[in-house]
This record gives sequence, structure tokens and C-alpha cells, in this order.
Amino acid sequence: MQKALAAVFTGHGDPFRLEEFPIPAPGTGETLVKITCSTICGSDMHTWHGRRQEPTPCVLGHEIVGTIAAFGPGSPRLDLRGEPLTEGDRITWTLAASCGECFFCKRGLPQKCEHLFKYGHSAIAPGREFSGGFAEYCLLTAGTGIIKLRAELSDALAAPANCAVATVAAATRISGNLEGQIVSVLGCGVLGLAACAMASEQGAAAIIACDVDPFREATARRFGATHFHTPDTLREGIATTSHGRGADISIELSGANTAVSAAIDNLRIGGTAVIAGAAAPCGCISLDPQMLVRRMVSIHGLHNYAPNDLVSAVGFLEQIQGKFPFSDLAGENFALTRIDEAFSSSGKRPGVRTAITP
Repeated sequence: MQKALAAVFTGHGDPFRLEEFPIPAPGTGETLVKITCSTICGSDMHTWHGRRQEPTPCVLGHEIVGTIAAFGPGSPRLDLRGEPLTEGDRITWTLAASCGECFFCKRGLPQKCEHLFKYGHSAIAPGREFSGGFAEYCLLTAGTGIIKLRAELSDALAAPANCAVATVAAATRISGNLEGQIVSVLGCGVLGLAACAMASEQGAAAIIACDVDPFREATARRFGATHFHTPDTLREGIATTSHGRGADISIELSGANTAVSAAIDNLRIGGTAVIAGAAAPCGCISLDPQMLVRRMVSIHGLHNYAPNDLVSAVGFLEQIQGKFPFSDLAGENFALTRIDEAFSSSGKRPGVRTAITP
């Protein structure tokens, strides 16, 4: 039986274990993909550093691009845009597979499916070793949303679409129409920069970016930010831009509890905050319920995204080719056999996506 390589993660502090496993034949509803590129997400770094726990041993990685190697019986032959799928097509896919029939799926929360399977977040098992991006193959389970990629979108740009950019697409969807709005974006990593660009494309009146690193201002402005502040000047900056009213929309993408507080505190009456960065423990915040009542603010938590958000993310990246410097967010490229080096490099270069290619 033919075999392929996977990088197995066994726990914080352990080097990745490069192992060969039999390449599986896809079962009912499944699709086998030969991976061409995976990028290291912030959540992968949290797991590698021990800040969050995943079942082990596992194959990390969920920002993935690959080509269809084989279809299983009954596997989807149309992608999320209704385009036909054939062997050899270059694709990406939703970071999770959902059943479509459970309590949460029927209530518009497929990312919280009661039978959810997340790529790069599950322990490997015999025959199910290829379940993450840091490997030569990935076996897509039934219920995965697939999208075919057009030639003009490179692997390095397309890989983060199925996590970072799709999450931002979900955040802007939840926020509502951004046209003419004052939008604050807290955190100027890959997600925050994508949020600035999306808000710009949607016609926001002002985009106020905030980051603890003042050297990120130039990059934020290249991605559409009209203003930039560090946390100590954010309140004054939003007040000046909004004539004292506050931001219409706040999108928190940093993961810091101080940023969560700032996203809520600096809203105008009737404003909306979307909190998406705090996917790992970051401590509690203080919240006065009277503020919620008297200021009539809305607070939405966001974790992952729905399949249509991936469609929006890929479409956005296709449409803005050359308008925003997304190619600058691509970090170094490492072979799968150098995965330990890749993670070390990624940890030293926040704000870019390090790529791993089999």
C-alpha cells in the first residue's frame, strides 16, 4: 500500500514526529486531497506553545490548499459556488465539517455542530491520520464545504482564506452594512489587516485601526485604515473621529482582554461589537450591565464561520488582486521535513503566515 508523510504533534515541547501512513481510499461522502500548501495559523502557534490544548497525537494545520486526488462514493461534485469539481482541481475547504441536521446546524450555527469535525484539531486514529494540513494528504470528511480556486489566487494567499479571511468575512457579516460607518479594528495581525481591507471595500466612512505595536501603522494604512492608534490614544482618537459619539462598529481580533474591553467601551449608543480574537483564555473583563441597557449596545461573540463566509472570503481575495498588499503577509516557505524550523520562524515573525509545502 502506498504511504505518505505526516508531521505528528505529540505535545508542547516535543519535536514534531515525521511518520509515514498508508494513503487512505476515500469513503462515502469523502474526498482525498493532495496538499500543496498549508500556513501556520495563530491557533497552531498557541497549541505549539502550550497555551491551548488539543487531543494528541494529532496533525495540526487547517489553513490548507491542495488538489483533488480521488472522490469517494457520494462525495460532492459541486463546490460551494456551484462549480463542478473534478480530479486535479485546486481547492480549499471549510476548516470544519458539520452534519447539517443537528440542533445548531438547523439554527444557522454549523460551526457549532453537535458532530463537528475540525481539521488540525482532532487526534489521529488508524485510517484517519491525514486530518490536518501538515502532511502530504488530507482526507476530507462528509459535510466539508469545498471551494475551487482560480489560477490568479496563489496557494500562499488562498491558504489563510479558510481561517483568517473567512473569520473576518463572518465578522463583517455579523456587523451589518459597513457603508458609511465608523469602524474600529482592534489588532493589526493578519485578521485585523483583512478587516481593514474588507471595511474599506464595503465603503466604511472611517476605519480606525489599533495595535500595541506602533510600527504596524504603515501596514494598516496600506490595508485601508484611515486612522491608527495604540491603546493609550484609542479612546481620544475614536471620540475625535466620531464627534464624541463613539464607533458604530468595533471588531476585536487581537485576543487581549484589554482589547475586548476597548471594543465595547468605545461604541456609540446603539453600536455593535464583534468579539472574535479571544479564542484562547485571556482573562476576564469588567462589564457594567447598566452600560448595556442605557447605551443599547450589541455584543456578538464569533468563533469560526459558516460555509458561505468562505465563499465571501475567497471572492474578496479574487476581487482585490493588487489593491491591498496581501502578498506582503506571506512569510517564509518551509518543506514539511523542516516543520520544527517553520514553527520557530513563525514565532519570531508575528503578523505574517509561514507556509509549509510537502
